Amino acid sequence: MNEPADILIVDDTPANLHLLSEILKTNGYKVRPVTGGAPALLAATSKSPDLILLDINMPDMNGFEVCERLKADCKLKEVPVLFISANGATKDKVKAFNCGGVDYITKPFQSEEVLARVKTHLQIQRQQRHLQESYDKLRELESLRDNLVHMIIHDMSTPISVINISLSMLGDFSGSKPNKSSAVVFQAASNSVQQLQDMVSHLLAVSRLEAGEMPLDKIECQLDQLINTTIQQRAFSNGGHAINVEAPTGIKVFCDQNIIQRVLGNLLGNALKFIPEMGEVKIAVSTCNGKARVCVTDNGPGIPAESHLRIFEKFGQVKSTGHRNLGTGLGLAFCRLAVEAHGGQIGVGSEPGKGSTFWFELPL
Repeated sequence: MNEPADILIVDDTPANLHLLSEILKTNGYKVRPVTGGAPALLAATSKSPDLILLDINMPDMNGFEVCERLKADCKLKEVPVLFISANGATKDKVKAFNCGGVDYITKPFQSEEVLARVKTHLQIQRQQRHLQESYDKLRELESLRDNLVHMIIHDMSTPISVINISLSMLGDFSGSKPNKSSAVVFQAASNSVQQLQDMVSHLLAVSRLEAGEMPLDKIECQLDQLINTTIQQRAFSNGGHAINVEAPTGIKVFCDQNIIQRVLGNLLGNALKFIPEMGEVKIAVSTCNGKARVCVTDNGPGIPAESHLRIFEKFGQVKSTGHRNLGTGLGLAFCRLAVEAHGGQIGVGSEPGKGSTFWFELPL
């Protein structure tokens, strides 16, 4: 059985205290009547009430001051305060709300009105508490999950590196040239290990960005040079596809070069992965309103409009026409967090069957 709500009534007129107390007691509420501001603060501090009915005109301390002092106390600031006063002027009502009150009842009051307003604000208070409790539990579960993922990924990084080094050594010391079948198996194993390494790297980066623990080493960068460097680094994995660049010289941004190169590398890698055999990728740079925009366009299968936001969420996967599946969702989540950490924006324009343009903007 739930305990009755605890209501603190503050009024310097004994008749009003008695009448309000009887109305509330009769309807099952626990009542604590006090006759002034100082005893009200003492009573609230000793035991936090569920709701406070507060008069304005009192000799020792008026209701506005009492409310302000209640809201300044971290343990009492969430307690709803309902002003109940003979002052019906608009300026008094506005002042009551400005200092933290949630409602205003004008004397002479009707018992039905008092009960209705008290009931409403107690329900709101209960719902807010339940919402906060649910939010706190969710945050705790998310923290546990993230810590577990981080621990697993951290522990995975070493054996993955050992496997990768071992495969490289096998390739270097295999002696005779491997047959075609062995070469295919060997390359598949190497590609899989590289994918695992990329997943580990993205997970750790996303975790650090979300926690605000990845410092940005910003320097002045020329976008055309940064793009060309990224393309050169990926030359071995472009599958022979054409990459056309339209990047005027002299467009500079202030950024962490390594992180933005990773962003470009992810967008370029996705484009190359899903274009057809004779497909092409275009990288274009433009400026507008004090921002530089980088667009990576492909003629692949495209992405439905309803999926444009979800693909930038952590672990968000999207399939579209042609079964385009953007991996684990970690790469694009990293891109979003990295660009936003630079004060920029990222997005995509795409239609099924008409290719995709992934873009991001950074301040010039």
